[in-house]
Amino acid sequence: MESQETAEDSAGHHGVICASFNQDTTSLSIGTKTGYRLFSVTSVDKLDCIHEGAECPDVYIVERLFSSSLVVVVSLSLPRRMNVYHFKKGTEICNYSYSSNILAVRLNRQRLVVCLEESIYIHNIKDMKLLKTLLNTPTNPSGLCALSVNHGNSYLAYPGSATIGEIIVYDANNLNTVTMIPAHDSPLAALTFNASGNKVASASKKGTVIRVFTVPEGQKLFEFRRGMKRYVSISSLSFSADAQFLCASSNTETVHIFKLEQHSPSREVESPTWSAYMGKMFTAASTYLPAQVSDMMNQDRAFATVRLNMCGLKNVTALATIQKLPRLLVASSDGHLYIYNVDPQDGGECVLVQNHRLFETDEDPGEQEEDAESQDVPPQPANPSYAATVALPSTPPSSTTLMGYSEDVGAQKGEVIPEHEFAEGPVCLDDENEFPPVSNQSN
Repeated sequence: MESQETAEDSAGHHGVICASFNQDTTSLSIGTKTGYRLFSVTSVDKLDCIHEGAECPDVYIVERLFSSSLVVVVSLSLPRRMNVYHFKKGTEICNYSYSSNILAVRLNRQRLVVCLEESIYIHNIKDMKLLKTLLNTPTNPSGLCALSVNHGNSYLAYPGSATIGEIIVYDANNLNTVTMIPAHDSPLAALTFNASGNKVASASKKGTVIRVFTVPEGQKLFEFRRGMKRYVSISSLSFSADAQFLCASSNTETVHIFKLEQHSPSREVESPTWSAYMGKMFTAASTYLPAQVSDMMNQDRAFATVRLNMCGLKNVTALATIQKLPRLLVASSDGHLYIYNVDPQDGGECVLVQNHRLFETDEDPGEQEEDAESQDVPPQPANPSYAATVALPSTPPSSTTLMGYSEDVGAQKGEVIPEHEFAEGPVCLDDENEFPPVSNQSN
């Protein structure tokens, strides 16, 4: 009971309900009690607020399409309804109501995907028309799913089982299932694609092992161990733009960054040290020990780490190149964006270089201004043990009217998508910055 009160007090104090980075990590979206905010994260020293929307309160999902004016918003007051806005024009493009609470929304330049607990809806983003309904998907109470962002593909990943860690990879462009990847023994907790959509990373609810697979083949490329001492809840996985690094954050104080490199057989000169001898023994032993033990021996540890000055707070992380240097971004439910420098050669402990406050508080205005500049050391949260979560209302609004829907995929049950307002024509996002040209972001 005490922890519940702590969660409510912290949410009320900080005002952050949700946070997400856009597809190329150039902006940050946060949902608040009063609406939502969009920030530019292309500079270390400045955090410019691009837009502040107050169309609806208590926003628990807000997703922006690249650098366009299209933003998708879902409110706790109407958890079944998705609103799509053109925020530069201040107009609503359309809205849809679904048969149960919306748990996640993902979008790229071709598709908009809405995930419910037991179904997924795929829309054409150009006109918002529904293309496909995946009904009776395995129970997915957290709305876990990932959508690739490459212009040439739209792979969708979601859990294939509620009891073990299977990943279904679905082609959202051609509307067919690509493969099923047996990724973990326990249910999935996190999924993400790299920028080109040819790799998918996953973590299970145990939170000890992170794996990377090829797409669409589903072959395992890498296996990383973030820790053996305790199970944790991994909430965020993110590749760097060049897919050389993968970061993972959880409800602990440590963010892990792994380096995706294939280890070639060692050709080093024989060393007489005890550690070298034991290393050779372990390598030899791994060829005949049980698979579980062999896998554990061959797992790679973190290349770089960040130790947050907090524990138990929900956060979203991303790896980005800002002002030509690799950075780790951590948007925390304590209402701050932390920016760290990452050493791409030697790794190790990352250095905090900037701390931005995401919204105003009731503090003295002078203190606000000083804090908004930046701080070298993150402030201590008032409740470091609080795990921030969003509890969706169990009873949907009574105003939602349902109607049957059938399509050529053979949907036999489920009531979906009654209330909607289509845009009069294709969604107009055609100014120069709306759909930026696809470019290689590895430089």
